Amino acid sequence: MNEVKKLNLTVASSPHVASPIDTQNLMRDVLIALVPAMVMGVVFFGPRALVATIISVLACEFFEWGYRKLMHKSFSNKDLSAAVTGVLLAFVCAPTLPYWMLIIGDFFAIVVVKQLFGGLGQNFMNPALGGRAFLMLCYPVAMTTWIVPGIGSDKWAGLISGEVTMAGADIVTGATPLSADFMHGGLLPESSLLDVFVGNVGGCIGEVSALMLLLGGLYLIWRGVIRARIPVAYIATVAVLTFLFPMGGNDRLTWMAYQLFSGGLMLGAFFMATDYVTSPVTKKGEVIFGIGCGLLTVFIRYFGGYPEGVSYSILIMNCCVWLIDKVGKPNRYGVTKEMKAAAKAAKKAGKEG
Repeated sequence: MNEVKKLNLTVASSPHVASPIDTQNLMRDVLIALVPAMVMGVVFFGPRALVATIISVLACEFFEWGYRKLMHKSFSNKDLSAAVTGVLLAFVCAPTLPYWMLIIGDFFAIVVVKQLFGGLGQNFMNPALGGRAFLMLCYPVAMTTWIVPGIGSDKWAGLISGEVTMAGADIVTGATPLSADFMHGGLLPESSLLDVFVGNVGGCIGEVSALMLLLGGLYLIWRGVIRARIPVAYIATVAVLTFLFPMGGNDRLTWMAYQLFSGGLMLGAFFMATDYVTSPVTKKGEVIFGIGCGLLTVFIRYFGGYPEGVSYSILIMNCCVWLIDKVGKPNRYGVTKEMKAAAKAAKKAGKEG
C-alpha cells in the first residue's frame, strides 16, 4: 500500500502572485530614496541630525522586536518597515528635539499606531505621522523650536546629551518660511526661493530640501515602488489653489512656488501619502486621496492654527481610505450600466412581489 504524504498548506487571501519583490525590497528602496534628504539635513543642521535619525531607527526596531516578543508573535524586523518609520519620524521633527522625546514618539508610532492594530498592513494611519501628531500634542514647544541652518548655529550642540540649550550665544533660533511671521501671515519669507528649494532654511530635519525629496520621489516612481497618481494629484491641487488664491496680494506664481517648496509638502506627497497600507488601492481612489490631501493642506495653512497642514491632512485622509476605495471601486469587467439598472429593477420587483 502506497504511503500517503500529508502536505501542510497555508491558505492566504488573494491575490496569489509569485514575485521577487517583497516588503524588504520596497522598504530598502524607500530608505535609499531618503538618503539625499538626509545628506542635506546633516549639511544644514550638523551631525546631530544624523545621530537623531539613527537613534530613531534603533528605537523603532527595538520597540517592534520587544512588542512582538512580548506578544509571542513572529519577528518582523527584517522587512525594514520599522526602520522606514524611524527615519520618517526623525525627518518630521525639529533638529533640536531632545532624543528622549523622539524615542517616546517612536514608541507611540510603533506600538500604539502599528502593532496594537495588528502590525504591518493593519494600521489605519501612517505610523510616523501618528508619532509626530502625538509629539506635537505633548511637546509643542520642543517640536517647533527651529534653528538657523548653516552658519550661525552650533552644529555640534547637544550631540551626545541630546539637549540643546537655546540660551547659548552660538545657537540662533529662526522662523520657518511657513511660520506666522511670514507665509502663514500672508508675507513672503526673507529666504530666497532658491534657498527654500535647496533647503537652506529653518525646519524639520528631513523636510527642508524640496530638491532632494523630489529626486527621491522620482527614484521611487522609476523603481515602481510608488505610483505617480497620489503625489501628482496632491502637489497639483496645492499648486492650483495657491496660484488662484495668493495671500497678501503677492504675485501668484511666486506665492505658489514658495508654497510648493516650503514645509513638508514634498516629503508628505512622495513618502507619507503613498504608504501602501494607509492609501487607496484603486486608481480613482488614489486621485481622490491626493486631491483631498491637497485641499486640506491649503485650508490648514490658510485658516488653521498651525502654519503647516501636511501631516494632519494626510492623517485625516487616512481615516477616509475605506470610503474612498468604496467610491473609487471600478466596475466589474463586462458589466454595463444598463445591466446594473436591470438588476436593480429586478431586485426591486422581487421585493414588491
